[in-house]
Amino acid sequence: MPSRRCLASLALATLLATAAPLAAENSAPSVPAVTAKAPSGVWYEIFVRSWYDTNGDGIGDLDGVTAKLDYLKSLGVSGIWLMPINTSPSYHGYDVTDYYGINPQYGTLADFRHLLVEAHKRGIKIIMDMVINHSGNENRWFKAALDPKSPYHDWYSWANKYTDLASDSVTGSTAWHATTKKSAPDQYYLGIFAPIMPDLNYDNPAVRAEMIKVGQYWLKQGVDGFRLDAARHIYENFPWDVDDASAQAKNFAWWNQYRRGLDAVNPHTYLVGEVTRDRASELAPWLKPLDAVFNFPLAKQLIAAAGSERNLGLGPSLDHTYAAYEAVGGAAIKDAPFLSNHDQERVMSQLDDNPQHMRTAAAMLLTLPGEPYIYYGEELGTQGRKPDPDLRQPMRWQRSSTAKGETTWEAGSPANGADVSVAAEQTDSQSLLHLYTRLIHWRSEVPALRDGGFRAYPEASDHLVAWERTAPHGTVLVVHNLSGQTQTMALDVPGRPHFSRVLKQTGPGATIHADTLSVPAYTSVVLQ
Repeated sequence: MPSRRCLASLALATLLATAAPLAAENSAPSVPAVTAKAPSGVWYEIFVRSWYDTNGDGIGDLDGVTAKLDYLKSLGVSGIWLMPINTSPSYHGYDVTDYYGINPQYGTLADFRHLLVEAHKRGIKIIMDMVINHSGNENRWFKAALDPKSPYHDWYSWANKYTDLASDSVTGSTAWHATTKKSAPDQYYLGIFAPIMPDLNYDNPAVRAEMIKVGQYWLKQGVDGFRLDAARHIYENFPWDVDDASAQAKNFAWWNQYRRGLDAVNPHTYLVGEVTRDRASELAPWLKPLDAVFNFPLAKQLIAAAGSERNLGLGPSLDHTYAAYEAVGGAAIKDAPFLSNHDQERVMSQLDDNPQHMRTAAAMLLTLPGEPYIYYGEELGTQGRKPDPDLRQPMRWQRSSTAKGETTWEAGSPANGADVSVAAEQTDSQSLLHLYTRLIHWRSEVPALRDGGFRAYPEASDHLVAWERTAPHGTVLVVHNLSGQTQTMALDVPGRPHFSRVLKQTGPGATIHADTLSVPAYTSVVLQ
């Protein structure tokens, strides 16, 4: 199953302040502009099925997202990414059968419009998961396409007599799948993720026009943009397509066309792409057609540094990353950093349930440039390992998993017990939830953390990682002690600003004496 798969924060602040309501189709209510004065620039990924159940069927719903907007507001997030909410027969929703519909298990279009209105009242933007590389095999387009005489037949890619039906796709799965309809024997279609997900054929102008129309439709309902599932795979279907200049050129041509089509409805549309590449140089070119791409290599680096308690050259690596991004995207750093998502094992599990390592990983993420993304439950320390359904377990609100509103579509892991719940952690001032809340609010309170540039700071120890964040309103120095022992570092670095005051710290005890900073174990500080 695909991941299935930024605007810089300053750009987002402008967008939030100026975005005008869009006229919605089907007599949709007016959606007010977002009015947050000091957004954090932090996004929060929600799997609706696992979020909050308002009708007692055990499945989360859109009204449940609305019901918990005040929780998200208190957490300090500026936006929500909703995993697929379109009509689909699967639990995950990545095989869409109606791009203009809402999954009835989640509610109605009216429910979605209500969510948009209430989110925008709170200064929270909403982007939808746009599953654009492929449809579901139950989609009416694909059903019609089984007839070679149908105009929909060319909406998908079909094997011919020269096709190697045994070839693998770029994802490592079987590329070609046989149709099962008796009236259409011996037909094989391309589906690089799974048989239930036939790839759309973007060489067909009708497909391009239709998918732009889909995006425009949801913008008119009031959404603020899209997370683009499997963005690189529109034209990267086989191993030999990777790094092929012509395949990449066709990808970019499509995404530029898509951008123009959406801008015709809302020129402030935010597009963040799932581009699963391993190096910053491979991600940077995508910042031309898109506003941001998820920084997969950085996620690995942050977790490795936190888990090993060593900086592993993180600062210089980030200097290289942001230089590559700025060369393409301009002076503002456009990035979408994260620690994990719905396709990856949860951060707490990757860190072997070490709460201190989890805290340092969170602190590093939320003091970086761009617009960070948090996967739901990450702020509680929720655990989860493969297979995929176990990465998408119910969000725990109350200490009891059978309390009102808890989703029960899948049993939760024993590792995510009563203490890993919003109710438990809200009453504990030292909880991970309180730390996440504090860190997210730092981004609203310290403009340089949200809007500033980046420059790595010379570390005095491999247990420290430090960087400067500079904005027109000032420069701050961020220092993370990744280890279990107090660490010190010199602040009299030639050619660098003089930092003399501890502005923020995740725990008590950080001091500056005679141009030397002392940072307690597993503590992060911001200096002015």
